[in-house]
Amino acid sequence: MLTAFARAFKTPDLRKKLLFTLGIIVVYRVGTHIPIPGVNYKAVQQCVSEAGANQGLFGLVNMFSGGALLQITVFALGIMPYITASIILQLLTVVIPRLEALKKEGQAGTAKITQYTRYLTLALAILQGTGLVATARSGALFSGCSVSTSIVPDQAIFTTITMVICMTAGTTVVMWLGELITDRGIGNGMSILMFISIAATFPSALWAIKKQGTLAGGWIEFGTVILVGLVMVALVVFVEQAQRRIPVQYAKRMIGRRSYGGTSTYIPLKVNQAGVIPVIFASSLLYIPALVAQFAGGNSGWKQWVQENLTKGDHPIYITLYFLLIVFFAFFYVAISFNPEEVADNMKKYGGFIPGIRAGRPTAEYLSYVLNRITWPGSLYLGLIALVPTMALVGFGASQNFPFGGTSILIIVGVGLETVKQIESQLQQRNYEGFLR
Repeated sequence: MLTAFARAFKTPDLRKKLLFTLGIIVVYRVGTHIPIPGVNYKAVQQCVSEAGANQGLFGLVNMFSGGALLQITVFALGIMPYITASIILQLLTVVIPRLEALKKEGQAGTAKITQYTRYLTLALAILQGTGLVATARSGALFSGCSVSTSIVPDQAIFTTITMVICMTAGTTVVMWLGELITDRGIGNGMSILMFISIAATFPSALWAIKKQGTLAGGWIEFGTVILVGLVMVALVVFVEQAQRRIPVQYAKRMIGRRSYGGTSTYIPLKVNQAGVIPVIFASSLLYIPALVAQFAGGNSGWKQWVQENLTKGDHPIYITLYFLLIVFFAFFYVAISFNPEEVADNMKKYGGFIPGIRAGRPTAEYLSYVLNRITWPGSLYLGLIALVPTMALVGFGASQNFPFGGTSILIIVGVGLETVKQIESQLQQRNYEGFLR
């Protein structure tokens, strides 16, 4: 592995891409520490450091922003608006015929959908920025903090608009930085920034576990968490790389005096075909009633029930609903992202068939059967991985923040594998150049 890194930096064009990517990452991390105008920075730091500060409700968005959300910085919203916009556009592509037609147009259609994603990201950034400012002004962002109401001392409308504009501009800059990495750097820019945001929270979380540990000065707990994290990474890599390969044979075709086709290939169906999307969907759906209850006035029965059962990560009702929603969204997302009938029609059009299966409808039914069978273990795996932080919460205590598990480990492993593959492919292209000549 070290040899591969050395070879990557010895290659001029690849070294330039890697250094450019590292430079953008530095700019991104600097932006996550610049507070926006109108915020009492000392009060924010005091609330973040207090143990009673309620970070659970905003934990997912705070993780995607690299801890910038609760600091209320320029990049407070992070990459989350773009992720939400991308997911919405991907779902609407199945529903709206116009978007589906654009998707089939190739590069021009993809560019148009990307432009729509940017506009939607801007709208979501304005909406989320307004919600964050309103939450900070009301003191609900840190409900257990003694100075939570003095985070935004100036309640004027001009200050509020300025704060929203700064966070929206920050989201636009983050989106631009991600696209720069995609064009001139290594890997997918948005995924890289997401990777950096999550990885930036690991050192502080691990050190908090060490400080709050009781066995041998906390080193035993620290070592146990590191060991469990390595096992988790190995398990996630194993499942993420696992796939069911369905063999496909293409018949020979005679065109003039030449024969074409006759090749054998396969359709790779991943065990975790949906990726991390079901976990994000389930977290967002459970986040909505807790947010509504937080802003609702009075002390009604439904509000108390939501606060007791849907805001605590270790509550049995929350765990059950979270697990069931992940399994449901795993099947839902696979159903809208992979169309067996369309795949079967394309195979039939180009003379392909699965050995032992008739072309057309029987092929579509066989693909649906196989897809359902491998989605079950994939969805259960996603649910169990997502519940790892909850089990660690019970095992290590409510004050601990277990970094390995859930959405974080899935994104870090997935982005890491994809980026390493891109670096390897460019290295192979460089090494094989003399042989091809």
